[in-house]
Amino acid sequence: MRENKLLKKILLEVLDYSKIVFFAVVIAMFLKENVVASALVPSGSMEETVMAGDRIMINRLAYIAKEPQRGDIVAFYYPDDGETLYLKRVMGLPGETIEGIDGYVYIDGVKLENDYTTEHMEYDFAPLEVPDDCYFMMGDNRNNSWDSRYWQNSFVEEKEIIGKAAFKFYPEIEVLE
Repeated sequence: MRENKLLKKILLEVLDYSKIVFFAVVIAMFLKENVVASALVPSGSMEETVMAGDRIMINRLAYIAKEPQRGDIVAFYYPDDGETLYLKRVMGLPGETIEGIDGYVYIDGVKLENDYTTEHMEYDFAPLEVPDDCYFMMGDNRNNSWDSRYWQNSFVEEKEIIGKAAFKFYPEIEVLE
């Protein structure tokens, strides 16, 4: 009889802990799908800002009340396959004309003074007009980045942007701006 009471007590405790674990998993899944995402950076296309092997946290809520801005580092689905997750910097905004001349980025014919890198581009690119609700993306490692300059579909639709890269959390913590 005493064994039955002990067994019942143990089962009730297990049930209580199971509820806690269940609700924690549900909350974590909700946060991952709707608030934040994490990603492992697979390549050096964003060096020196984000290095290959860094782990980053992505704010999925960043663009609920505002649109992406030039200079934002964003995670998005690669427009040529719609599945691969990419991380690049927003360079061209909707309605702008962007081009590369003599190693520099020009927006609507004006040289961009802060192009977020010290690296001089080796290759120019022809003027491209960014369509409405789309963005032109470039990696900070301009000479080693598979970005809008080379894609079949050169622009990322706003609906394909997952969110803004908020910070690196491995191997060290650093806010991304």
